[in-house]
Amino acid sequence: MKSYRKELWFNTSLRREFINITPEVNKCLIDSGITEGFVLVNAMHITASVFINDDESGLHQDYENWLEKLAPEKPHSQYHHNTFEDNADAHMKRQIMGREVVVAITDGQLDFGPWEQIFYGEFDGKRRKRVLVKIIGE
Repeated sequence: MKSYRKELWFNTSLRREFINITPEVNKCLIDSGITEGFVLVNAMHITASVFINDDESGLHQDYENWLEKLAPEKPHSQYHHNTFEDNADAHMKRQIMGREVVVAITDGQLDFGPWEQIFYGEFDGKRRKRVLVKIIGE
């Protein structure tokens, strides 16, 4: 069995942003030489997420609206966490959207269902953060 590890780095220009990272994960898969196995993709920061869904701008805006209703950024004073930082809402948004995804690898391809793509969700951006890509297989 082989193992491959790579960190993808992001520095978003906005506080909240969704980035399709499927091409980067595919490049990792090619570089790994693994054709059968699994890939784990996880956000290595507690205010960011990795998730799978459709790459459709209306859906991304719906996520933004929904998440902001569930965990509004402001007023900052509504959160006990917001003493040193103002990112309590980002922690909650990450909890909702999830930490990582696992995708099967079959015949050297990410074994997706229709329309599935991998996204990095940033909820407290404007600084450098990373995503781990770990591939295990043969």
